[in-house]
Amino acid sequence: MRLIGNILWFVLGGFVMGLAWWFTALVCAITIIGIPWAIAAFRIGTFSFWPFGRKVADKPAGTLGGGISALGNLIWAILFGWWLALGHLVSAVLCAITIIGIPFALQHIKLAGLAFFPYGKEIVPIA
Repeated sequence: MRLIGNILWFVLGGFVMGLAWWFTALVCAITIIGIPWAIAAFRIGTFSFWPFGRKVADKPAGTLGGGISALGNLIWAILFGWWLALGHLVSAVLCAITIIGIPFALQHIKLAGLAFFPYGKEIVPIA
């Protein structure tokens, strides 16, 4: 069932948004300062291609300082997060037009939230 969900997701916005995340990662990787953001964007872009069977969870306490994570999220949201979130919200509205697309719309909304605050999160398999 996850395979079918991932294939449908890929067609209904996952491919476009995954490419948007990877493009953002390439832009971030141009500078040395942007490499930590590029790594996060590549990771989330891969998740955006095939989200079913995985989930976003908070990183364990002590893996990254709260102040550093908050600053990273703020810089990310100002530079890149807002337009990635907008892309996910537009995709969510388009998916929610049909009843079949509602689960995909909800996934896009979750990814829109992740687009604003990627630091302090990790992608883990669903048990």
